[in-house]
Amino acid sequence: MAVFTGNKVGLKVGTTDLSAYVTSVTLNQEFDQLEITSMGDLGHKYVAGLENSSISIEFNADFAASAVNQTINGATAGNGLVGSTASLTILPDKLTAVGASNPLYTATCFVSQWPQVYSVAELATVSVTWPVNGNITKAITGTF
Repeated sequence: MAVFTGNKVGLKVGTTDLSAYVTSVTLNQEFDQLEITSMGDLGHKYVAGLENSSISIEFNADFAASAVNQTINGATAGNGLVGSTASLTILPDKLTAVGASNPLYTATCFVSQWPQVYSVAELATVSVTWPVNGNITKAITGTF
């Protein structure tokens, strides 16, 4: 059984590698559930409808140039990704080549939120869940 730690996960938003600011990534792959039960069936039957997925990310906040806050929220009002779409690339181990045991995930997400919460004596973090436009793709070839 192959196991690995999550401390080498790679995350790119567009072409910017934000892996150094990410503490967790969750791919929430989900499909609409369409019932196809008919007369004579002894239980419910379902098929997959449209994909309705999202990606949740926990970031450490950093306002430096080309860091996470300026990449997502922009250096000034109106020039960030919030309110638009962005491509996301996720690799379980960014130090290892893409392959069957290290698949490359890609998606286009609607950057619907950038909630910034600052608390006394706590690390500044940002937690987001962005809806996927279309579907999450998984490949065993490609580059991060």
